[in-house]
Order: sequence, then C-alpha cells, then structure tokens
Amino acid sequence: MFNEIHIGPVTVYMYGIMMAIGYFTALRLCLSRGMKAGLSADRIWGIFYCALIGGLVGAKALFLITQIRRIIEDPSILLDLQNGLVVYGGIIAGAVLSCVYVRAKGEKFLPYFDLVMPAVAIAQGFGRIGCFCAGCCYGKETTSAIHVIFKNSAFAPNNVPLIPTQLISSAGDFLIGALLMSYAARKPRTGRVGALYLMLYGAGRFAVEFFRGDVGRGSIGVFSTSQAISLGAAAFGLILFLAAGWHRDEQPEENVPEEVTDTQGEPSP
Repeated sequence: MFNEIHIGPVTVYMYGIMMAIGYFTALRLCLSRGMKAGLSADRIWGIFYCALIGGLVGAKALFLITQIRRIIEDPSILLDLQNGLVVYGGIIAGAVLSCVYVRAKGEKFLPYFDLVMPAVAIAQGFGRIGCFCAGCCYGKETTSAIHVIFKNSAFAPNNVPLIPTQLISSAGDFLIGALLMSYAARKPRTGRVGALYLMLYGAGRFAVEFFRGDVGRGSIGVFSTSQAISLGAAAFGLILFLAAGWHRDEQPEENVPEEVTDTQGEPSP
C-alpha cells in the first residue's frame, strides 16, 4: 500500500500517523467517559503515559523474545529500534504499569480498567489500519476474491494476492470497542467490561492468527506466541468476569434525613 508520505525533505509514515490517531482518540474517549463516571482525569492521563511507555517497551520486548534464536545468530537485530513490535507485549506491559500506578495513588484499578479497554480496542483498530498501510502483519496467499495485493511493501510479499488480515483485525477491534461501550452503558459489575475485552480480543486474535502469513512470530507448541497468549487472556477474562459477579459493588449510602415527629406522632413542621 502506501506508508511513506514525502513532504519536501520530510517523510511521514502512515503507520505512525494511524498509531497517533488511535492513541489520541482513545485518550479523548476515556477523558469524556471518565468524567461522566466520576473518575479522576489526572489518573486517566497517568494511565495513558504508563500505557505509552509500557506499551512501546513491552511490545518491543515480546518481539525480541520471539526472535531469540535469530538474535543469537545475528545480535545486530537488537540495534533495530524502529521495526518489530508485538501488540500483546504492549497490552500486558501497559496494563501492569498502569495497575501499579493507580494502586500507588491509593485507588482501585478495575474501574479504570473497565473505562480504558473499550478505547484500547478502538485504538488497536486504527493501529491495524497502520499495519495495512505499511504491509506488516500480512496474511497468507489466497485465491479468494477477497484479497489485497501489495505493490511496494517493505514487509509483505509484493504482487501476490494475500488475505487482508490487517483489515479483518481492524474491523474486529472497532466492533469490540463498540460492543464494550454499549455493554458499559448498562452499568455491569466492576471488572466485567475489561474482562469481556480479554475474552473477545483473545478469541478474535486467536482466530486471525491462523490466516497470518508473516513468519518468525514465535511459537509455543502448535500455536503461535500470540495464540498461546490469547488462550491465557481469554481464560483470565472468563475468571475475572465470573469473579466480578460474586463481588458486590459498593454503593454509596443515600443521606435521607429522618423525619422528626412530635409527642403526638405527627410530623413536626
């Protein structure tokens, strides 16, 4: 597709643009919805700084873990700081760092987890469009009428019909985000929105992985690294969803003034 936009001597990358759009869209959604839910805007900003830092470091770290054999053979791979990110690494590291931050501020993490995850899904949808523009995370060759042919990609095979896994993932991510926000509007038990994200994204990512054509993504047994993590994420999401049903959300007590009566049993004026 097209990833590089040349503006005079400056080159802008569509992958980076879509990632930025996803990030700021998610931030805006969280600030708007968080205000209505009575959550701290300061905490939301802090979470997104944690997500940005933890996401980049975690995504790169998991990529390097999946490439450990290649790194042993060619350590120069470690010097490539631009390419090579695994989404799951960013999600895990960002969530852990955000949890530590929120707990350090003396607040509960799950309400913020529920708030953020629908926005994360939408951000991922934009990110996958960026993948499509760059040609990374491409699908297997196909004879289906539904395909994409890259002409000048540095990642995907060029002039070959491929399954458009990036667009399939993007559509799925946007759908998950919309479903989660609709579910959140029903005021479910705390933790269930985030848990549902883990289940839906885990199931979707597990399925899409079967159609991915990019090699060298690592494997655990018969599954790719991301499929193995997807199974774990979906299982953890199910446990969290059920556990949230056992937990009773704390409801603020209403301060209703007691009616004062006189000695005759009639309300006093």
